[in-house]
Amino acid sequence: MAGADRHDGPVELDGSEGEGGGQMLRSALSLSLITGRPFHMTRVRAHREPPGLRPQHLACVRGAEAISGGRSEGAAVGSSELRFEPEPVRPGDYVIEVGTAGSTPLLFQCLFYPLALAGGGSLTLRGGTHLPHSPSYHYVVGVWLPVTRAYGLHTSLRLMQAGFYPEGAGEFFAEVEPVRDPPSRVELPARGTLRDISVGSFVGGLPFSIAERQSRAAVAALRERGIYSHAENRPLPTTRSAGSVTFILAQFENTLAGFTALGERGRPAEEVGREAAEDLARFMESGGALDEHLGDQILLPAALLAAGKLGPASPGTTRYTTERVTEHLTTHARLIERFLPVRVTVEPGGAVEVVPA
Repeated sequence: MAGADRHDGPVELDGSEGEGGGQMLRSALSLSLITGRPFHMTRVRAHREPPGLRPQHLACVRGAEAISGGRSEGAAVGSSELRFEPEPVRPGDYVIEVGTAGSTPLLFQCLFYPLALAGGGSLTLRGGTHLPHSPSYHYVVGVWLPVTRAYGLHTSLRLMQAGFYPEGAGEFFAEVEPVRDPPSRVELPARGTLRDISVGSFVGGLPFSIAERQSRAAVAALRERGIYSHAENRPLPTTRSAGSVTFILAQFENTLAGFTALGERGRPAEEVGREAAEDLARFMESGGALDEHLGDQILLPAALLAAGKLGPASPGTTRYTTERVTEHLTTHARLIERFLPVRVTVEPGGAVEVVPA
């Protein structure tokens, strides 16, 4: 239950450790809400330019305050230091504005776990839905969502408006359910046999021919490597935002993997399709069961399972292999261990284990 570990005291965090980006702040907010432990972070986003809080990170702080009644100090654009004091998360329905270029999927991933553990509710999030350096809405639906379901965490998503960089102006709705039926363990050592590859090509506020060119290029690039796929082109609803995206979903016997490429002004549509195909081809050459992004994102539900936060589940162990060990992954692992009684082991070859401490 969120807020159950308040007596364990505040957590001191150095935001310059490891990859030193915004993920440390988002995960710290999520874990603070879940455990009830306040935190103090210095040198926030020290390795980014510009460093400190940006509007999209401030939106995560405001979102954490909104669902819990928590309090913060230092929550201002440019601030390099933040204190956050959570209160128990309140089930309910929330509407949160992220801003023009802020990522709604990243905010959603920050707030989803605390809200689910508190009993559920709904989130209407407004801002960017398909942005650089962020999981796309389609990645969240196609890859992240099925994995969280494996942990007994359920939500349904609906895209109201797509929001592309730099205008944003997107919106999606999430119905978050209470936790139910957690597994006793999750084992994903190998992806298994390839079963299907689908190429999704989407445009919002642009000629539909761009979507067709993107998908043709992606399918052709995969075929050149002996990988066969099928494609679907669709328009996305938008307001003042315009853009395009190619999302490739690979379904294996045991796992899923997703690869996103975004269009940008002056960039040929064919290049966008080829980029997503090349990312998939590189993944196929690796031995990992999970793509590098999911290999990082699965850590949090795995840690909640190991810590008993999802309910009684013995031994509560997660084991998997990831495409690539990134600094993002190792930094995230160390942060989680500061909040929860778990041990995360990351081997150089990509094997990851999350167990009770």
